[in-house]
Amino acid sequence: MTAAPLLRVEGLTKYFASSGVLAVDDVSLDLRAGEVLALVGENGTGKTTLTSMVFGLHRPDSGRVLVTGREAVIRTPQDAIALGIGMVQQHFALVPSFTVAENVLLGREPRRRGLVDRRAADREVARLAAELGMPVDPRRQVGGLPIGLQQRVEILRTLAADARVVILDEPTAMLTPAEARDLAGVIRRLAATGRAVLFISHKLPEVFAVADRIAVMRRGRLVGTLDRAAADRRTVTRMMIGREIAPVPARRTEHAGTVVLELRGVGCRADASGDVGLRGVDLTVRSGEIVGVAGVSGNGQNDLVHAVTGIRAVDQGVIEVGGTRLCDASVRAARRAGVAHIPEDRMTAGLNRGADLAENVISTAFRRPPLSRHGVLRRTAVDRAARDVVTRFDVRGVPPRGPVATLSGGNLQKIVIGRELSGDPALLVANQPTRGLDVGSIEFVHRALRAERDRGLATLLVSTELDEVLDLSDRVAVLYDGRLLGPYPRAEVDRERVGGLMAGAEAGGRP
Repeated sequence: MTAAPLLRVEGLTKYFASSGVLAVDDVSLDLRAGEVLALVGENGTGKTTLTSMVFGLHRPDSGRVLVTGREAVIRTPQDAIALGIGMVQQHFALVPSFTVAENVLLGREPRRRGLVDRRAADREVARLAAELGMPVDPRRQVGGLPIGLQQRVEILRTLAADARVVILDEPTAMLTPAEARDLAGVIRRLAATGRAVLFISHKLPEVFAVADRIAVMRRGRLVGTLDRAAADRRTVTRMMIGREIAPVPARRTEHAGTVVLELRGVGCRADASGDVGLRGVDLTVRSGEIVGVAGVSGNGQNDLVHAVTGIRAVDQGVIEVGGTRLCDASVRAARRAGVAHIPEDRMTAGLNRGADLAENVISTAFRRPPLSRHGVLRRTAVDRAARDVVTRFDVRGVPPRGPVATLSGGNLQKIVIGRELSGDPALLVANQPTRGLDVGSIEFVHRALRAERDRGLATLLVSTELDEVLDLSDRVAVLYDGRLLGPYPRAEVDRERVGGLMAGAEAGGRP
């Protein structure tokens, strides 16, 4: 007799009346011991809502959850944890001032004579970490750890609660490529211990690297489940978005126009972001071109972006946009010079999730006509601007005056991009513009960046996704240890050459 799945959901349905969205529509699937089931689909297709119902964060309108063959009542996350279900969400719930061991064993601390036994706690966390090949110091303060290590702490916390089912919600969305590869090994080791792993993702290379089966959702419904061995990326992509991905347009051969952005000898010290600063950076970006900057995260990318957009001052050198000098850390001055900015973290730096769509659309331009007159906002102009972004950038799931808090990552990014491009900028600084997005949203963003480039916009693209840099850029540069290598004409570099530059194989370039 075949053992019952560790987890099974039958007919789960969830409707959000506040936004009029049927997020999950009659979904059934099962998860077996010792397997990795990948749950894929575009942003906004209901993946997170589905798993939130399993973990007790949402109550289903209908359907049921079975754990090892028995129907379970899950009203809260505590109910799910008691049933052996653990979930690592996109946004961690760690206490930054606590150590690794304190976070992992929070509420379950070993005690001796009524007091917390810190040595026993450290030993227990070290044992769990060793079991999965996740080296981490139990005594390190969590707030000082990189994102990849913080995620390990979250995984260890689910295991300390005896989770047999581990749900990972977009676990690589904020990881570097190296951290994502390390996580793939952790996922395989989790399954090898007999646990069941539900891996939510939209990055198909990662899915095919770790999954045993692939379940595909589209618009709230489960459209199919495939064995990995019988699946291919083209088939899964077509199931996800309901069509074929459009071919990449042929690369242009015409020359770019006049210089819009110029950096001469720009340097700055390392700051709290963890980057290494900048060291004598020379760079030009012209109208009608995309200059892509690749590099391993932490080599000065954020310092470059923050310097150009006025978030931080530079210690030496000159930054000019359209002939206007920008060196003194003024975001407003950068905006006046025509700089638009798609920030790395749309959640904290790109949007106010407590505001509605219209308020987010006008947040960078509300002082200027036609949005305001004599310091008073013009409601009709604000509503028109919001409707234009919704229509032009295909924002789904919320009306112009509706809340953005429940929108998917793809729709949130469309709002940010729509806002930044609506002001007719001279320069667009796009920092990790597709991080955490699904294949359909990535295609949309890439198409928008190419279209703006063809209309004459100068674009500085900063991305840790090497394929993205190579696909979009007219010239390619690499940041390594705060130094800019290149940029080089795209025709002169390939993946191997850029990879060598990212590893520090060369130490020079051209502006």
